[in-house]
Amino acid sequence: MVMSQRTLIMIHGFRGTHHGLALIAKELSSTHTIVPDLPGFGEGDMLHHYDLDSYVEWLHGFILSHKLKKTPDLLGHSFGSIVCAAYAVKYPKTIRKLILVNPIGAPALEGPRGILSKLAVVYYWIGKHLPARLGRAWLSSWASVMLMSSVMAKTNSKRLRKFIHRQHLTHFSSFDSPKSVYDGFVTSISNSVRDAAKDISTKTLLIAGDKDDITPLEKQQELCTLFPDARLEVIKNVGHLTHYETPKEVAELVQAFIKSE
Repeated sequence: MVMSQRTLIMIHGFRGTHHGLALIAKELSSTHTIVPDLPGFGEGDMLHHYDLDSYVEWLHGFILSHKLKKTPDLLGHSFGSIVCAAYAVKYPKTIRKLILVNPIGAPALEGPRGILSKLAVVYYWIGKHLPARLGRAWLSSWASVMLMSSVMAKTNSKRLRKFIHRQHLTHFSSFDSPKSVYDGFVTSISNSVRDAAKDISTKTLLIAGDKDDITPLEKQQELCTLFPDARLEVIKNVGHLTHYETPKEVAELVQAFIKSE
């Protein structure tokens, strides 16, 4: 790491792992990036509880453990945006700037995807209550992962869609247990960046896709107005998977924001 480099800690979304942010990190060649797995996913730590406070305290410990000489910047994608926003409220002095990519800016049980979110609650509840082996098989089934992947991908490129599906099939089933997935999902739909926005004093960049139907663009624009100091950048012709479909564009926006005063 070059001493003049900024450090950016990047937090991935629900059911993802650090692999999901690898394409953005690759483009940020002039920034020192640290991309951990969230607790309960990939090789992440295990927690007693997977509520928002527990994720925030884990992140605080993670940042302190690196003993960085310069205050880092913090980026969260999707569910990671909820964790990072809550973190910025509680520990504002430990980060310099905040970047929220495809932030969850509205309650998941409301809006155009409300019905799907309610069905997903049932899906994860069943996984939690099945015997452990069956529960893991239920949550990891090809059909369920492909359904989620197909709904979120907006690109018309067959090659890129194939890559996205392969990423999800490879990494979406890398979790600690059906219970940790269920608890994490309940946390993801019970909170939003909107809950924290007005109390975030950190300079913030929001990056949204204009086809994101998890948090539609009008809700992202509304969310931006709630922050004391934030701006919104919109990437055209992409939805919730900007980290896969437009990583270069995301990285350019992130890099410019990090370098700005």
